[in-house]
Amino acid sequence: MTGRRENFRTHLLRAATGVLERFPEELKPEIYALSFRIWRVDDDDRRPYVAIGYNTETQYERETYPEDPGEARWNYACWLLDGFEMLGNVPEDPVGGALYEEEVRRLGLWFEGDPDEVDETDGEDEIGAKRDLLGLHFADACVGLARDLHSEGRIEKILGRPLPVVIFDMYCPGWEIEATEAANPPELIEDFLAWQRAAAAG
Repeated sequence: MTGRRENFRTHLLRAATGVLERFPEELKPEIYALSFRIWRVDDDDRRPYVAIGYNTETQYERETYPEDPGEARWNYACWLLDGFEMLGNVPEDPVGGALYEEEVRRLGLWFEGDPDEVDETDGEDEIGAKRDLLGLHFADACVGLARDLHSEGRIEKILGRPLPVVIFDMYCPGWEIEATEAANPPELIEDFLAWQRAAAAG
């Protein structure tokens, strides 16, 4: 593989490493979890991105309350969400956008036109299926990115210790459990899963 042109997965790993390196130095000791927030430009499944961020002990203390400290610690609704760098098919990541589009076209998942203006005779069902597959493809890419960052030791090297990566998509409530479990070594997400189980039981 040496010397081959970068693909979308290798781009994500290289670019995400740069994002982690640019986290503010003064906050790095405070970060207890990384966040991968998946979203789409203009609600278009062909334009997905992941905002790579973090939550800090200070933010946790600001949001926590005695009745359920786990809520503030592990529920992304209480986290820092804005102002983070984005990777994917977004103007902020032109290299990633080109590689992403090339990949999904090669996989036969791309479609043209406005999906909201397609009627049944023009293939609404086919486009709906492609939208679903595009979502799954990008979700898998984000889970794979987290796993790559762990397996290559990049989080530990840059931030000084292993940290969990919580992956979530606000369109898919509850999916963050499955995604986060798939993305991390088990020992890093024991507290996250314990809170999720307690929240489900409560």
